Amino acid sequence: MECPVSNHPDDIRDEKCKVLRCIKPIGVEDVLLGQYVAGNGQPGYLDDPTVPAGSKSPTYAACRLHINNERWAGVPFVVRAGKALNERSVVVRIQLHANPVPLFGLHGDHHHEMRNEFVMRLQPGEAIYAKMVVKKPGLEMDTEMSELDLSYQERYSHVNIPDAYERLILDCIRGDQQHFVRRDELRAAWSIFTPLLHAIDRGEVTPEPYTYGSRGPAKQDAFLAATGYKRSARYTWKESKSVDSAKL
Repeated sequence: MECPVSNHPDDIRDEKCKVLRCIKPIGVEDVLLGQYVAGNGQPGYLDDPTVPAGSKSPTYAACRLHINNERWAGVPFVVRAGKALNERSVVVRIQLHANPVPLFGLHGDHHHEMRNEFVMRLQPGEAIYAKMVVKKPGLEMDTEMSELDLSYQERYSHVNIPDAYERLILDCIRGDQQHFVRRDELRAAWSIFTPLLHAIDRGEVTPEPYTYGSRGPAKQDAFLAATGYKRSARYTWKESKSVDSAKL
């Protein structure tokens, strides 16, 4: 959303409504659905006795959104969520285009797979970090992925960071409505997804099976690649180590 004119709840929610109205309704071509099956010693969705036999209810969804305004036209936004996946996390990831002329030339076998990213991790363990393509230390000209890291539990270890619902309860007590959904915002959000939900009810979209404990449907990589996203299998997140501030 754009910057509101003030921190008043109505001004903030006005801007949220504006950006939601710029998102066109999602079509079946912009969604990938999945349903988990038995694997890794765990039962599948249809193995649950409370689930009707042959149910097509999705347990995974990836949706491609397009915001038709001056700032975001042509930039795809992908929203993914699912059950029985390999990890539980809430992450906002902004991936930048690759440099047309690589800074380190064409050295390295995987330079075309690596992209700079800005990541906000909400759960588990709040963190903000920038993933960057850097030159490996040493005499050889090769690249790898590294990061600039701001992990809240490390940087603000002396501060009690409240959970999301604790903050909302406090907002209720204070009468602050900025984090709550307004009626027109709710209508604008439902207008984006309602045509897709009707298409799912009509059986126009079939969920793809994926194994319990996996990353999701096998087709998700192709779905993400169609938006221009590059997944780097060479990067591994390394937890920050506590640093004695007295030594700094």
